[in-house]
Amino acid sequence: MLRRTLLGTVLFSFAISLVGCDPAEPAPSKTSPAKESTSENKSPKESPQRRIGLSILTSSNPFFVEVAESMKEAASQAGYEVITVSGDNDPNKQQNQVKDFITQKVAAIVLTPCDSRAVGTAIQEANEAGIPVFTADIASIAPNAKVVTHVATDNYSGGRQAAIAMIEALGGKGKVAIVDFPQVESVMLRTKGFREELDEQRKSIGIDIEIVATLPGDGAKDKSYKATQDLLQAHPDLNGIFAINDPSALGCYAAVENANMTDQIKIVGFDGQIDGKRAIRDGKIYADPIQFPKRIGTETVAAILKYLDGEDVPESILIPTELYRQSDGKADPSL
Repeated sequence: MLRRTLLGTVLFSFAISLVGCDPAEPAPSKTSPAKESTSENKSPKESPQRRIGLSILTSSNPFFVEVAESMKEAASQAGYEVITVSGDNDPNKQQNQVKDFITQKVAAIVLTPCDSRAVGTAIQEANEAGIPVFTADIASIAPNAKVVTHVATDNYSGGRQAAIAMIEALGGKGKVAIVDFPQVESVMLRTKGFREELDEQRKSIGIDIEIVATLPGDGAKDKSYKATQDLLQAHPDLNGIFAINDPSALGCYAAVENANMTDQIKIVGFDGQIDGKRAIRDGKIYADPIQFPKRIGTETVAAILKYLDGEDVPESILIPTELYRQSDGKADPSL
C-alpha cells in the first residue's frame, strides 16, 4: 500500500511538470546567454560601439542630406546607428562635433569637411583616440591627419565634363566666370578639371573660351546670387558661368534673369539634385555633371564595415559623374 502511494505521488508530480513547461522552449538556466548583460546583446542605441558619428558640411544642401540618409539606411541594415550632425560650414563647430563623437566612443567617424585644411586638427584628435576616420564627398588635405578611406565623386573628371558642356553651350567661343568655393577639396578638383579641359581643348582644336573672373559663392544660392551680380557689373560681356554646385547655379540664374541676360549667358552647374535637373529641363541651366549621393553613402558604410571586420579597404573610392543635358531632363520620369 505504501509503495502504491509513493508511486502515485511521483507520477502526479511528473505530470504537473509536463503541463507547466513548454517542450519547444525550455526554461533558461541561470547561465543562459539570454540572461547575461553584454554589449553584444544591446541595441545600437544602447551601445556606443555600434554607433557611427557623421558630421556633414551643411544640412541646407539636399546633396549632403541624401548622403546622410543613405548612410543611415545602410548602417541600420548592419545593426549600426548613424548619429548625424551638421557643421553648418563652420570648421570650429565641426571640430567640437568630433570631440563629442570621441567622448561617445563611436565605432567610426565620417566627415564631409567644412574646410579641407582646417579639419586636420579634428581628425588628429580622433586618430589619437583610436577611432577610425572616413571622409565622404570632400577630402581632407591636412598633413599628418590619417583618414582610412575617402569616398567621393570623381570631381576632377566631373570638372572636365563641365568644361565640355560649356564648350557646347557657347559654341567654343566666349568669356566665362567661375562661381567658386575654394575652401573645399572637391570644388578645388572641379575647377582644376574645368580649367585644364579648356586649356587642352584650346590647344587641340582652337576653342576661344577665356576665364575672366572667379568669385566665391560658398556653394550657397544667396551668396552665388550676389557674386553673379558683381560679375555682371564688372563683365557685362560675359557669356557663361560655371557654378560649382546646383544651389550656386540656381543663384547665378536668378541674378542673370533679374538682369535680363538669360539669352546672353549660359550656366553650367554640378550635382544633379532634383531642382537642378528641373532647371536643366526648363532650359535655365545648360547641363550638370551629376553625382550619386546615395552611392557615396552606401559605399562609405561598406568601407567602414569592412575595416571594422579587419579587412583591407582602399584609400579612395571614386564614383564617376554623368553629363546631364536638357534632353535627359525632358526624358527623366522622376521630374
